[in-house]
Amino acid sequence: MADGVLLLVDAFEGCMPQTRFVLQKALELGKKPLVVINKIDKQNCRPDEVNDQVFELMFNLNATDDQLNYKTVYGVAKQGWMSLDWKKPGTDLTPLMDLIISEIPAPVQDFEGTPQMLISSLEYSPYVGRIAIGRVKRGILKAGMDITLCKREGGEEKHRIKDLMVFNGLEKTKVEQVGSGDICAVVGIDGFEIGDTIADLENPEALPPIKIDEPTMSMLFCINDSPFFGRDGKFVTSRHLKERLDKELEKNLALRVKPGKTSDSFIVYGRGVLHLSILIETMRREGFELQIGQPKVVDKNINGVRCEPIEHLIVDVPEEFVGKVIEMTTRRKGALLHMDHRGDRVHLDFDIPARGIIGLRSNLITATSGEAIVAHRFKDYEPYKGDIEKRTNGSLVALETGTAVAYSMWKLLDRGKWIVNPGDEIYAGEVVGEYTRAMDLNVNICIKKKLTNVRASGSDEKAVLPPPMQFTLEEMLEYIQNDELVEVTPKHLRIRKIILDEIERKRHRQQED
Repeated sequence: MADGVLLLVDAFEGCMPQTRFVLQKALELGKKPLVVINKIDKQNCRPDEVNDQVFELMFNLNATDDQLNYKTVYGVAKQGWMSLDWKKPGTDLTPLMDLIISEIPAPVQDFEGTPQMLISSLEYSPYVGRIAIGRVKRGILKAGMDITLCKREGGEEKHRIKDLMVFNGLEKTKVEQVGSGDICAVVGIDGFEIGDTIADLENPEALPPIKIDEPTMSMLFCINDSPFFGRDGKFVTSRHLKERLDKELEKNLALRVKPGKTSDSFIVYGRGVLHLSILIETMRREGFELQIGQPKVVDKNINGVRCEPIEHLIVDVPEEFVGKVIEMTTRRKGALLHMDHRGDRVHLDFDIPARGIIGLRSNLITATSGEAIVAHRFKDYEPYKGDIEKRTNGSLVALETGTAVAYSMWKLLDRGKWIVNPGDEIYAGEVVGEYTRAMDLNVNICIKKKLTNVRASGSDEKAVLPPPMQFTLEEMLEYIQNDELVEVTPKHLRIRKIILDEIERKRHRQQED
């Protein structure tokens, strides 16, 4: 829908993984970017070097000679100024605005011929349903007009436009008609997908469809059946869960949902842990209770060869941690592509299987004392890289339901690290910590200290516990093992075993062996 693009780059950090991704999309669409190098007030900023880096990136992405002949503007957006020379600070944003007017072409308008509009985006309204958004390529669309919907996979459907709206800032305004070059929202068309074309009723002509990236990862979503079920959430049944996932499918293009092995479970496919964790966090805030299984990578069979998704990973770390980062990443089948020194930090580029990304971020941050900056993006499908080592430490699993007692946790400190606080309510089968060994260990941390009237040396020792390990939702999803689930409620995040009963877990393991 855009006539031009601004490529915004940090004057110190330079090109990031997402820079490459969005720039590649823009170049494929034939857009010539205006480069905006921002934050030139940062210490150790390198505007000229970053500009060269952008040029090199565009060259590597097969930009045309015209696209490589781009204009650059420098500035500090926070202070509200831009300049064509970064050594001469400006006073306002006029240089940027002038470049937009001179460099970005006006919309090409073609009012002759039959109407055509490619559906490029969508919105969902509880009052009118799905709303198709796109740009009119040719002709005129009118409210109440009969049209043909040309499906991206082939086939045609007849519909009538109920309402037309144009965008005015963040608001939408109803209009009677829109013409070629206008971006509009169309109400009243059912069953459309991104990439479908709204065309003439009698002589429909479809436009080339938009390519939508396929999901690369899946997770099990199921209802919360823990002993604390229903304490925090308003929506706890499988019907609630199914309705919410169906609603999300209306607007989340990269999402896919399939039924699970039971009627209470669903397999949800997305573009990575972050994509799915955003959905889970949104549902959590809306009052849902659910349980999530370990992320699994979606493999493909290409020309008879098993292939898996590969991610481009970028890590920025202080120089003293470079060896640790390279060692941890290569153990997960990562291949080092490039290493670059930037001031007191080192910039590392890797290609790594998506399987290797799961759980890597939290390990890197721990190993680098919180200094690592980690970013990654999907690159392509490549032949399977072989087995990858998984989390080596087992879990400390609660033996009984009750309240975690500081005295019991202190006595078991040599067994591992805790992920719960004293005073937290826990249940049998909940994971309360990380064991120092590879196996799981069942522990009882609900035992209180026995009080007697006999005093002895050492009996009044104070229980001093180190802070527990804290996980975000995304880190929890990366951390769990294949026999564990993340319990998500509006107020709590817990890790639990799929089988809560200790005897049942042992019996299940014996059957598997």
